[in-house]
Amino acid sequence: MLPAGQPKFRRRPADRPAEILAAALEVFAERGFQAARLEEVARRAGVSKGALYLYFETKADLFRAVVTEAISPNIERVTAMASADIPFETAARMGFGMLARTVAVDRRITGVVKLVIAESRNHPELATIWHQTVVEPGVRLISGLIAAAQARGEVRPGDPRLFAFGLMGPMVLSMVWRETFEPVGAAPVDVAALADQHLDTVLKGMRP
Repeated sequence: MLPAGQPKFRRRPADRPAEILAAALEVFAERGFQAARLEEVARRAGVSKGALYLYFETKADLFRAVVTEAISPNIERVTAMASADIPFETAARMGFGMLARTVAVDRRITGVVKLVIAESRNHPELATIWHQTVVEPGVRLISGLIAAAQARGEVRPGDPRLFAFGLMGPMVLSMVWRETFEPVGAAPVDVAALADQHLDTVLKGMRP
């Protein structure tokens, strides 16, 4: 057994990348990309800055890893759910319910969304990472589900991609609202209720 007080990254080397990513998610959500400091990420993860650079050469590399490991698994869970042989409306309610619960309980996710929107003009690599890792796979997944539902006669004709944008829009707005307007006194939005009401409205309009 190692002596007491040994740094945790030396006690559990296999856990080091996960601890770094968890710390980075918190720092990015709290500080934004520009103001985030790798020294703070290393301190929260209990590693040296040099150890952090063994895994991630740049701050952008670290951000990509955070998005890939901490956020995109939500898309993977919805993909697995969608592979089941269930009606489109059932899949939509399950998937958006999962998203609403994630947004409601984890402010780090909405903080990263705010970061991407606010800082992509000066750091376009953030938009590229977010688009490639989260947005486009999500739109592709939902569009594919809608196209399959159209082929089964469950959804009326129309552009599946535009239907997907219509479904996702209010959830994006709820994240922007939570991070931008609630901190200055705007009334909070019940994200779960928003998802339910929006789906009730939109899914009725998508029926044949």
